[in-house]
Amino acid sequence: MDAGKLARHPTDTGSERAVPALAEIRPWWAPPLRPRGEDNCETPTLPGPGGMRVNNLKHLCLPGAHLLGSYFCYDNPAALQTQVKRDMQVNTTKFMLLYAWYSWPNVVLCFFGGFLIDRVFGIRWGTIIFSCFVCIGQVVFALGGIFNAFWLMEFGRFVFGIGGESLAVAQNTYAVSWFKGKELNLVFGLQLSMARIGSTVNMNLMGWLYSKIEALLGSAGHTTLGITLMIGGITCILSLICALALAYLDQRAERILHKEQGKTGEVIKLTDVKDFSLPLWLIFIICVCYYVAVFPFIGLGKVFFTEKFGFSSQAASAINSVVYVISAPMSPVFGLLVDKTGKNIIWVLCAVAATLVSHMMLAFTMWNPWIAMCLLGLSYSLLACALWPMVAFVVPEHQLGTAYGFMQSIQNLGLAIISIIAGMILDSWGYLFLEVFFIACVSCEYSV
Repeated sequence: MDAGKLARHPTDTGSERAVPALAEIRPWWAPPLRPRGEDNCETPTLPGPGGMRVNNLKHLCLPGAHLLGSYFCYDNPAALQTQVKRDMQVNTTKFMLLYAWYSWPNVVLCFFGGFLIDRVFGIRWGTIIFSCFVCIGQVVFALGGIFNAFWLMEFGRFVFGIGGESLAVAQNTYAVSWFKGKELNLVFGLQLSMARIGSTVNMNLMGWLYSKIEALLGSAGHTTLGITLMIGGITCILSLICALALAYLDQRAERILHKEQGKTGEVIKLTDVKDFSLPLWLIFIICVCYYVAVFPFIGLGKVFFTEKFGFSSQAASAINSVVYVISAPMSPVFGLLVDKTGKNIIWVLCAVAATLVSHMMLAFTMWNPWIAMCLLGLSYSLLACALWPMVAFVVPEHQLGTAYGFMQSIQNLGLAIISIIAGMILDSWGYLFLEVFFIACVSCEYSV
């Protein structure tokens, strides 16, 4: 999850699509959509006790809550890196295929997720169907562990990826359908925070859960791994329940308020690609070079902190989750900052510089890694707020859907390829060379 996707990731997303103010901050894999309508539109009122408005607590939380399972399970491999490699007897290159297989389907689906929601399934059925893909993918992933079949785990991640990215598009559609104007700032901020809660809890819970199941069964192994992943999949079931609740509430509003189902508003025309300007291509390059230096590192970070700095498994997981912990509260703050100052290019340069310093600290010093990871978390949040809205500055509005779809597509392509390369570098030369590789990726952004 993003590029979330991650996010995967991803939004992220985890999503990072051009929307007003704080709505511009989404996880790496799930950029929000441009809202339609005037800022002073009234918020629709749903029926209920006291004529409750749509922006009460449950309507604020449900659109974000139904992505919790996707964000939680996206980084299951990172949280269980040691266990997966040991129990499934795979090297780092094969381990990173679990991330690559998530990204491969989204090289294509980023173009068609909105179309499927608008023209084929509708927002309600689309959300439910993509939630089912997430659930099925996680179950297959877990069964691969139980039956000691790594190929089955890879297939499960592929199916999981089909649902994860498109589910984020559906979430955005609900948000812009239910909320208007400045209310979107709060909604997207809360959704991002809830999504990052899922990522953070995963990083700090799954290792502990594995140890408890190991103690219960009396031994470690692929069965213990599979059961751990299956229990983690409960979050996907909860997300599916939220999707059903969203469908019910949206249908209720449509019936009583006589409003239409929400649509993504995306207009994808592949022929627009030939008309993309040089500044837009430079934004694409910056996007890919940046995110490939963040999410693959998080995917491999737990063992890095254990081996280089001597942290325990639990402490390493906590450090590895810092980027997600910081992005939850700071993304809305940085979104407001970028919105007020308007200096997007300056903020992007600052974020890239901070990320470069962070990787250099991790590679060449023995300083407490909390410092570098906090800096990385701040820079990641800042770049998400500043970079994605820049697309709207350099392309006409009728090409925005194609531009954002293409941006997500090549981001997922970059993540898929670099995940495999990162695993190969780590297997052959170790973490120092891997960090040098990430430093080179970030440095490429200054060359453009």
